[in-house]
Amino acid sequence: MTREPLRLMAVHAHPDDESSKGAATTARYAAEGVEVLVVTCTDGARGDVLNERYGHLEPGIEAMRAVRRVEMDAAAAALGVRQHWLGFVDSGLPEGDPLPPLPEGCFGLVPLEEAAAPLVEVVREFRPHVMTTYDPSGGYPHPDHVMCHRVSVEAFEAAADPTRYPDRGEAWAPLKLYYNHGFSLVRMRAVHEAILEVGGESPFGDWIESRQAREIPEREVTTRIECSEFFDRRDAALRAHATQIDPEGFFFAVPRAVEVERWPTEEYELAQSRVPTDLPEDDLFAGIRETVR
Repeated sequence: MTREPLRLMAVHAHPDDESSKGAATTARYAAEGVEVLVVTCTDGARGDVLNERYGHLEPGIEAMRAVRRVEMDAAAAALGVRQHWLGFVDSGLPEGDPLPPLPEGCFGLVPLEEAAAPLVEVVREFRPHVMTTYDPSGGYPHPDHVMCHRVSVEAFEAAADPTRYPDRGEAWAPLKLYYNHGFSLVRMRAVHEAILEVGGESPFGDWIESRQAREIPEREVTTRIECSEFFDRRDAALRAHATQIDPEGFFFAVPRAVEVERWPTEEYELAQSRVPTDLPEDDLFAGIRETVR
């Protein structure tokens, strides 16, 4: 009897999010033979060059869009995953008081059903058993991250219903939906303390104080994936996004030996499940492996 391959879909807002949130998990599953598809909702074209060492980039949305496509290709290759562009325009991160309006036509302003329709189509075509995305806050209040959550939940629920989006393919019911929890306060505090114990300088001090001051509630972690063997692939994917990630900056400020010893996992919250499973879990496919043939 031939076993059907397991399939994982990770839905993200921008190119580079797939490399900073759950990247080692996707690399691990891809290496184990799981079919992994990263879906990127927007083109990232309104992002700034955040890496001061990057050098010159022609100004304008078109130049940024082009370079971020090249970076995304390199990151997907580093992780060993496939990648699909959903095709929406980056909303940018509004700043100021009061906040300026979002630009016309951007992802954050698209009506939900219009924004979710192409994702429903990709879900029905790829037929993932598991989907991952962001919690309702988006992880942080970027309009594209919040919209990414909304379209992911809509697609998870609607793709299974043949009466919804009937022109977007044959119905398919993903079995589990998870929220990424890569920047939990518990994780940051543990790594912060570990760095201080070995006499290092932690990048998390101000961040921890800020989160505590704002009293951001911690969401439940139900699932921890051991993936330290794949931190090097995650790091290679991060470096591929050279406009966004400084190789001597924040994401590389944690000594890898400290990280592997103190926090060798990536964390998730099981948001919806169509199969029975026991919590806590150490596998996104817990409760699924036994049923997929």
